[in-house]
Amino acid sequence: MRFPLAPVAALAVLAPFLFAANVPRPAPELAFRLTGGQPAKLSQWRGKVILLEFLLTTCSHCQRTSQTMNKLQAEFASRGVQSLGVAVNDENGSLTAGYVKEFGLTYPVGWAKHQVAVDFLQHPVMVSMMMPQLVVIDRKGMIRAQYPGTDPFFEKEEAGIRKWIGSLLKESGRGRTPAAGKAAPKPAK
Repeated sequence: MRFPLAPVAALAVLAPFLFAANVPRPAPELAFRLTGGQPAKLSQWRGKVILLEFLLTTCSHCQRTSQTMNKLQAEFASRGVQSLGVAVNDENGSLTAGYVKEFGLTYPVGWAKHQVAVDFLQHPVMVSMMMPQLVVIDRKGMIRAQYPGTDPFFEKEEAGIRKWIGSLLKESGRGRTPAAGKAAPKPAK
């Protein structure tokens, strides 16, 4: 049986758009547990530029992104930037404390169930979620960009994150219409 290539090729080209989350959009509340077990909510950091990474503690790409975010947190915290990490491993956070210690992370890192990340990211449940997932949120609580782990953004992630930080810190936090960010997630190949 032969399969026509034109429909398959068209689907391959359109797939990222069919599965893309709406960006910009208001960031929904996100509840997670910090490494000490205390509850945290994304809204605690409202008014700051937030770099939010959903990660797997065993993912080397996530580890690199966490270290980049740690560096940028140290550099930009005094200017209103907040890095946050949320691990979605199946171990319900048992690996998170070791991850924070191993990589010397100084910003809040916690854990949540995988489905919490899927819902927050508007990720299609039938598509594999490639890690890390990086979300950039402005001071007004708008998701301005969302990058799945397969995105070319991660090839020069520090430069890309710095560009977002610079742009969002220039905004007053009131009265601006959010600019469109990168739509995501893309389906796994």
